[in-house]
Amino acid sequence: MKVGISSPIVALAGNRPEWEHRAGVAELVRVAKAADRLGYDFMTCPDHVAVPPGLPRGERFYDPLATFSFLAAHTERLRFLPYVLVLPFYHPLELAKRYGTLDHLSGGRLILGLGVGNLREEFDLLGKPFDDRGPRADDALRALRAALSSRVVSYEGEYFSFKEMVIDPHAVQPRVPLWIGGHSMRALRRAVTLGDGWAPAPQAFRGPSPERMRQMLDSVQIPEGFDVVFTPNRRIDAIGRPEQVTELMRTAAEAGATRINLTVRHESLEHYLEQLEAFAEIAFSG
Repeated sequence: MKVGISSPIVALAGNRPEWEHRAGVAELVRVAKAADRLGYDFMTCPDHVAVPPGLPRGERFYDPLATFSFLAAHTERLRFLPYVLVLPFYHPLELAKRYGTLDHLSGGRLILGLGVGNLREEFDLLGKPFDDRGPRADDALRALRAALSSRVVSYEGEYFSFKEMVIDPHAVQPRVPLWIGGHSMRALRRAVTLGDGWAPAPQAFRGPSPERMRQMLDSVQIPEGFDVVFTPNRRIDAIGRPEQVTELMRTAAEAGATRINLTVRHESLEHYLEQLEAFAEIAFSG
């Protein structure tokens, strides 16, 4: 079971610890370097362009491409997961070039988290169609797969088409993992048929319970090598309650997960880094 971190600082709602409200570049670099050193698999960053004031999910959202491009220079093995890019906001070639360049510069450390999106106000603001976002995203996934890891690319689909276009540089991974967000059966079927993994939201954000995740996964044919991401519904206290670490690993495995998107209880940057260290000592010792 590999474990990544749900990054602090990069997304900020009102219920985040006070230190995150004041944190910036130096603190984010320390988090990334610690995760890299301790053996965590990935770190995340969400994707929103502009949101209405007072949005419950928060108002601060770092740009994932700029953030990960910067952090790639400060790390060696940590992978980077935009969680999730809203597919209908972008042309597939735009994603293939920009994130393919990130994969190129980072030495193949990109995982693309991709979703359909649900914030109509943001779609309207950006002039993107909302009602057909599902089929548009499906076509975008097919076009993106055709474009990500090759220099000369072609695709013909319902919404997108291009013929013998050059993308240079492009992703160095022969197959960049595409993890699909969303908590519905439709999202899971999209992930199974068009992606390489499923990354539903935690239960607190209308995601499935561990039991429901297991039921959903059992109802579809899972491809070989398919990843499933489990985000715990609570912040783990690896220092004060180390038993929560093994409980989380067991719950994630029973739910059918192959990856954990970790959130930890913390009150300061130093406390956060200590929690990462304590969790790694327990979870990665085997």
